[in-house]
Amino acid sequence: MNPDRQEHRHRRPALPSPRGDISRHVVDALRGATHAPHPWWRPPTVAPYGDDLQLALYVLYEMHYQGCRGVRDELEWDTGLLALRGLLEERFLAALRADVPQQTDADAALAPLLLEPVGHDESSVTHFLQRDGTAEQLREYAALRSLYHLKEAGPHAWVIPRLRGRAKAGMVAIEYDEFGAGRAENIHAQLFADLMTDLGLLTDYGHYADAARTQALATVNVMSLFGLHRALRGALVGHFAAVEATSSPGSRRLAAALRRAGAGPAAVRFYDEHVEADAVHEQVVRRDVVGGLLSDEPELAPDVAHGVEATVFLEDRLARHLLNAWRNGRSALRTPLDQAPGGS
Repeated sequence: MNPDRQEHRHRRPALPSPRGDISRHVVDALRGATHAPHPWWRPPTVAPYGDDLQLALYVLYEMHYQGCRGVRDELEWDTGLLALRGLLEERFLAALRADVPQQTDADAALAPLLLEPVGHDESSVTHFLQRDGTAEQLREYAALRSLYHLKEAGPHAWVIPRLRGRAKAGMVAIEYDEFGAGRAENIHAQLFADLMTDLGLLTDYGHYADAARTQALATVNVMSLFGLHRALRGALVGHFAAVEATSSPGSRRLAAALRRAGAGPAAVRFYDEHVEADAVHEQVVRRDVVGGLLSDEPELAPDVAHGVEATVFLEDRLARHLLNAWRNGRSALRTPLDQAPGGS
């Protein structure tokens, strides 16, 4: 394989531009311009879904992935930054618990996701893109989703050592597919980078963080939040189940949208691969991963349901933002694609 195709995995992202006092404090501390906050420092009140908190969390979480350019690796475990992250997580979690249904049945939480709407769903981004989406809107969508897909499967892998038996075996089987079944060129993150190249986008990991609005950052942050905490393992399984349950039909529509827009085969391949693979994954995740986990730890059923509901809630927020912008002839990004700062 051409090593240039791996560039997006080799280059650390640049620190994004702050969007408020908290994210500025975090970025400055990581750059070494200021000291990291003391563990007992409490940040001012900040909106849980707002740009400032979500960007601060995104940057702090990135220290557990690729890190950031010019930032010392040791700061991943800085006690002041971890304490600040914990306070921001508390606000994010409290908001999610207040805003999503308090469902206690995991199957009941998943059931609506397994039903395809009859006809065109006006609230669905993939329905909109399939029928009306322009090439530029598809490029915007891919740029935003790159914050998730270029780390795809990584956050969910954190749950593997926290599972056992049937749940662990099912999770590893799905993750094996996500990571290319032993072939680097088939890793799903690489397939998405190939899609981005086909659409004329930069494939540097994390490049479009500055262009992403808070609604997109929150959908990425929630899986890091669930993944990093063993206490939230049930919620992470719920998140994974929600993603897999909706992936196959959504991928079918996105593949059709890309074909209609004249995208090349590499762009279409990513979603074509997910149509069949995720139809199988959805069965495995419900039967073995969710079923196995709740067989071992039935008390986690409300947590699994919360993971499903929180995922749906945040994805719906993002969908409303995207559709409102596109239907009104506006970009859904903070900065135009050709001006997005970051890792270029």
